[in-house]
Amino acid sequence: MDAIVQHYISENGTLDIDAWREHLDFTFVCFWGLTIIDNSAGSTCLAIEMVPVTGHCTKVPRNVNIEKLRNGYLFPEISVREFKHIQKYPDAKLISLGIGDTTEPIPEVVTSAMSEALRKAIVEMFYRDVGVKDTEVFVSDGAQSDISRLQLLLGSNVTMAVQDPSFPESVGYVAMGLKFIVDDKFQAYIDSSVIIGQTSKFQEETGKYGNIEYMKCGPENNFFPDLSATSRTDVIFFCSPNNPTGYAASREQLKKLVKFARENGSIIIYDSAYAAYITDDSPRSIFEVPGAREVAIEVSSFSKFAGFTGVRLGWTVVPEELLFSNGFPVIKDFDRIVCTCFNGASNIAQAGGLACLSSEGYMAVRAVVEYYKENAKILVDTFTSLGLMVYGGNNAPYVWVHFPGLRSWDVFNEVLEKTHIITVPGRGFGPGGEEYIRVGVFGGREYILEASRRLKKLFD
Repeated sequence: MDAIVQHYISENGTLDIDAWREHLDFTFVCFWGLTIIDNSAGSTCLAIEMVPVTGHCTKVPRNVNIEKLRNGYLFPEISVREFKHIQKYPDAKLISLGIGDTTEPIPEVVTSAMSEALRKAIVEMFYRDVGVKDTEVFVSDGAQSDISRLQLLLGSNVTMAVQDPSFPESVGYVAMGLKFIVDDKFQAYIDSSVIIGQTSKFQEETGKYGNIEYMKCGPENNFFPDLSATSRTDVIFFCSPNNPTGYAASREQLKKLVKFARENGSIIIYDSAYAAYITDDSPRSIFEVPGAREVAIEVSSFSKFAGFTGVRLGWTVVPEELLFSNGFPVIKDFDRIVCTCFNGASNIAQAGGLACLSSEGYMAVRAVVEYYKENAKILVDTFTSLGLMVYGGNNAPYVWVHFPGLRSWDVFNEVLEKTHIITVPGRGFGPGGEEYIRVGVFGGREYILEASRRLKKLFD
């Protein structure tokens, strides 16, 4: 036990709470590794933990606004007093009516799908061989929310880079029953940076916000940024498979990205929401790459692989090894952000998530993914037969179609006017999306086939 803590332990082995509490604020400021862990409202123990600063530190500064937070929060204070009371009256049968948590069991119809903790199920299904611990997984109400929480964590004084194209604004369309749904989390990359104060004004002449590093990702560079020409930023948002291009970064490319982040002291926020659609040997997680645990956070979602776009369930992995420039673990501040801003994913959503990760459930959702991948093949074959350059579709539920020399909004308008099919103009994904349209594959087979017939009639 640390000598500072030992100083407040009496001869009979008990903790002098009053003396410790007087020291508490100073300790948290000067010795960040010292924490009091209170696992539940009914906890009858006080655990002390020292975490040494070791390993690689990024150059990303800790959010000074989080450092301003006082540690004398209401419920930890109640727990301290509860501990004192139990010491004073060890034989008393304490009744806790304080913290507002429910006590009656969840109905059996729900708990039958929640036999195992969702965090452990996520680790077992997606991170079994890459060293992720269930304590590093934060279950949430979706990737969009988590990306915004990460921005809140990082604050306004950091710089960021984003793939170009990537999704900067929220759009969703439904036509002919064929749904082209854009997950709003891509809005979070740029819009949350603007809201949090990381950027300057939007520049009409370039179509970019100031103070954001736009990393061009197109066919000319195999949809991977030229890192030798990329300026150093604190944060790198990277989505693979990418929306809208549908490209999944290779293992060698991700090794370069991790190396780049390590050399520059950056943090990668890696979005793996479409990993279930990968068909080749591209990594499904950034943590498959050695060294990523010291430089990366991974955000993912049940939305696209399990159809949870309306249910809202996702997760974020924050490795214990990821440190701010002062050596403070990022996971501790993110835990504080989550506990402050979020009360947890609903029991119903978590039950559904657990059902998806069961052997039977996973087979079922995989069958749906394969259905969408067949839709993608139909659309890829359609555009290819028309002599157009087509990207994506193999590793993602999006088809990225090139119309050289044409403005993407003009293509969008023509397709809409003459075929009554709504696509998404590539320019909406950033300057790098000009001359492209994105076609989603989420829809019933009959609508996909009808769309194929109409497109062939238009462009033949």
